[in-house]
Formats: sequence, C-alpha cells, structure tokens
Amino acid sequence: MQFEELDINKHILRALKEEEYSVPTPIQEKAIPLILNRHDVLGSAQTGTGKTAAFAIPILQHLFYDRRQNNSPRKINALIVTPTRELAIQIGESFTTYGKYTGLKNTVIFGGVNQNPQVQAVKRGIDILIATPGRLLDLINQGFIKLGDIEYFVLDEADRMLDMGFIHDIKKIIALLPKKRQSLFFSATMPDNIVALSKTILKNPKKVEVSPVSSAAETLKQYIYYTNKDTKKDLLLYILEDQRINQVLLFSRTKHGADRIARVLAKKKIKAAAIHGDKAQNRRQKALQEFKDGIVRVLVATDIAARGIDIDKLHYVINYDIPNIAETYVHRIGRAGRAGDEGISISMCEPEENAYIKDIEKLIRKKIEVVENNPFPQTDKPMTTKEKQAFEKEKNKKRQEYFQARKKKKTVW
Repeated sequence: MQFEELDINKHILRALKEEEYSVPTPIQEKAIPLILNRHDVLGSAQTGTGKTAAFAIPILQHLFYDRRQNNSPRKINALIVTPTRELAIQIGESFTTYGKYTGLKNTVIFGGVNQNPQVQAVKRGIDILIATPGRLLDLINQGFIKLGDIEYFVLDEADRMLDMGFIHDIKKIIALLPKKRQSLFFSATMPDNIVALSKTILKNPKKVEVSPVSSAAETLKQYIYYTNKDTKKDLLLYILEDQRINQVLLFSRTKHGADRIARVLAKKKIKAAAIHGDKAQNRRQKALQEFKDGIVRVLVATDIAARGIDIDKLHYVINYDIPNIAETYVHRIGRAGRAGDEGISISMCEPEENAYIKDIEKLIRKKIEVVENNPFPQTDKPMTTKEKQAFEKEKNKKRQEYFQARKKKKTVW
C-alpha cells in the first residue's frame, strides 16, 4: 500500500514525498483511515513504528479542511500531551514537516525553560499545541491557555506518563476538555491501569495493535557479552575500538551512571555526552543535536530521557546495564534498525543481571546470541595473581584474534 491510497490530501502528500515517505508503516496503514473517519482510537505500538505520523497526518488533514470552511482567527483546536520535553519537540517537528504546505501552525510547550517565548507563540495564534503535562497546567492556571476549543486530543506514551507520576495531571487536563472531541490514546504497553485510563478518555474506540512489545524488528541483530561489573568499562572500550560503530545510543540504568560512563569515554578521547532528567534543557538539546550531526559518537541515556530520541539510520544500541523489566529491553533496542534498516544491539551482562536476561529471552521467545570471543568473560569468584596474569595473556590473544578476524570481515557484526 502507498500513502496515496489512504485518501490523504495533496498538500500533505507533497510533504511526505519530500521526506521520501512512500509506504506507510503497519500502524499508519491501520490508524490513519480510522482517524480520518473520526473514530476514537486506542493504539498499542512499540517505539519506532511510526505512530507519530499515524496521528499527525490525519489531524493535519482534519484541521486543514476545518480551516477552509471556517476562516476565523486561529484557536487551539488540537492538543497532544506527551511525557518528556524531547518527545514533545520531536512531535512538534513532525507536525511542522508533514504540515508545511497546509498553512497550519503548531507550537511546543514544556517546563525547565523560560515560559515567555512559549506564551508569545500561543498569543500569536496556533492550531496545534504539543505539551508536557506540568507546563500545560501551569499556563492554563495563569490564564494563557484555554482548552475549550479542542476538537482533537492525543495522549501519547501513556504508559510512560503513568510511570513518571503524571496520572493526576492527566485527569485534570481531561476534565478541562470539551466532551465533544475526537480522542486518540497511544501506549507501548497496555497494563490494566492504562486500559482503565483509556476508558475515561475514549468513546467506542477502535483498537489498533501492531508489533507487540514482545517482539523486535527482524532486521535487528542481538548480541550479548557475559562479563563482570568491574570489567564492564574495559569491555565497553574494547567494543568501541571497532570504528565502524560510529554512532551508538548507550543505555545506563541511572543518571549518575550515565554521567560516569560519559566521563570514562571522554578520558579515552571518545566523544560522548550524557542525556537525562537532571541535565538542563539546552544541554540536552545540544547533546542530542550533536549526536544527530555525528559530532558525538556515543550518546549515553537513561530510559526516560531516551523516549524522545528518534535518530534516522541509527544502527547501534548498547545496553551497558541490563534493564530489570523485559519490555524495557525491547523499547531500547527498538531505537535501532527502524523502517526496515539493519541494526545491532549489544548487551553487557554482569552476574547480578543474568536473571534479567532470562526474563528478556522468555519475553522475546528467542535466545540472544552470545559473543564467545570475549576478552572479559564472566567469572563467579575473585582471581589470584597467577590467574589474573593468565587472564591477561588470554585476553590479549583474543584481542589479536578479534582484529585479525575484523580485517577478514569475519566479526559478528
């Protein structure tokens, strides 16, 4: 199926063609017709499936035709609520890209920065507002934003929204929306509390579900190194000696861990940056932009911060820490190998994390390929001086074998 077959107007199609979008993803193919027919939609889709376009394209089309029939001053007719600054910015960029020939205007509001530019953008007149919950309620309470004209409402990344403690803010926002509206609800996972929340937002929704959370893209190859906690740093540097790994998104479990890893890499002259909730917004955006531009080779991220990261043609994801929730692993590795491209996931597992790998393999219903040529293998007891010397000798031997194999292009990746 082509986008032309989805009854999308010529102005949006023109923008899609310029972005070289021709074939819709499964969630786009399923959701766009339903939204164009003004159904409420309950969408379940993992990261990287194209769900932003699945709701942005039909909303733009609705608003485009609405404005042609009613040429009154601009009012906020569409509201998209999402949990993080980075994701809000990304969604705003998507609306701008797909709607560049529609004449529609959008703006993004989020906390952690001066509110004046955001307030001025709203005052100048917009059709679409993309917002994080806290800043949205703040500007509503100050009287700068009113939701009485909302016709299209999207709650995106609902599971992450609840994980971050936004449930009460979401309920306050929903209470301010007009009863008559089209509502779209997207979540990567659908536990009972998410389903219960969706029932308070949607009316007779059509359910769209693609690429369940237990799966990863077929084009994504998964590898694992079993190592020790005190050798993870050395293993990471060893992996990064392969210069073909020129752009990698690396996951750390904690903010402090992300900063520590970035410092270790910087000392070894590997350009790296950390991105997490404690970083100032301008520093986070600078790090992300430098990563996209290829200036930063390794972007170290926590799971929450990474929700807003969407990198075209990203091939490598490294799990420095194995997540204790199996679904999180699938979300992480889904950052690579998108839209049919090949990708590689490399995980580094210490003994305390072995049980997490078992849970992950049970969820994805496959064994992750173990890298046997590992100079830092997992051990379950401290080594004597003699054992350490033998270990170093064997490590150097394996390193030589590794680089010889690389020259012959026989490495696992």
